[in-house]
This record gives sequence, C-alpha cells and structure tokens, in this order.
Amino acid sequence: MSEDSNRSSAIAAAVILLTAGIAFYVMPKIVLFIGGYSPVLAVLVGALFVLGFFLVFWIRSRYQKR
Repeated sequence: MSEDSNRSSAIAAAVILLTAGIAFYVMPKIVLFIGGYSPVLAVLVGALFVLGFFLVFWIRSRYQKR
C-alpha cells in the first residue's frame, strides 16, 4: 500500500512540475504581450504564475494531511 502511495505522489509531483515548467517557459512571452497593454497587469500576471506554483503544492499538502 505504501509503495502505491509513493508512486502516485511521485507521478503527481512530476505532472505538477512539468506543467509548471511549461508555464514558466511561455510566461515571458505572455507577460511581454500583456505588458504592451498595461505594465501593471503584466506584473500581476507574472506574480500569479509564481504564486500559483506554490499554491498548488500548499493545497496538495493540506489535502494529504486529511
């Protein structure tokens, strides 16, 4: 049972990191595009990307505590 739990945790972490990696790869293009309209909005979008990365792991840890 513990081995299955470790495997599913590893798969979930890999999916989260892969998704975050892709998001951070395209983030500069998105921020530069939005920055053409509003620099403040571009900063907010960039901050949301970074905070979203940590938010996913925080939510996952709270879910696993239950």
